[in-house]
Amino acid sequence: MKPIEIKKVQNTLNKYKDKEVYVHLETTNGAYASHFNDKAYNVGAYIRNAKVRFNQAKIIGDGKSYRVGLKMEIGWIYAEGLTDWTIHEETKLLMAGHDREGRLMVSLEISDTPFSY
Repeated sequence: MKPIEIKKVQNTLNKYKDKEVYVHLETTNGAYASHFNDKAYNVGAYIRNAKVRFNQAKIIGDGKSYRVGLKMEIGWIYAEGLTDWTIHEETKLLMAGHDREGRLMVSLEISDTPFSY
């Protein structure tokens, strides 16, 4: 993965607009929180291969971290804290947010085909 380049990511997001696509969205602080601080809460969310259609996609950010929103007919999907991106298997947009130690905190992936890994 490489640091997010806002124009390139926006152009890639636009390629998925108005099509049925598969979304993977994951957030976690996993064992990171309680492993180092027994008073911390473990939180996370996970959704894989949700089939959606969005009519608007937008990436915004301050150059350090970014938020991507996908507007659907009846709601939104968004991920905040994204820092890195790549294109996988030529068709899958993978975006992730890592903390200062390089640990995964958030992931948003979009694909024309279901995720199998």
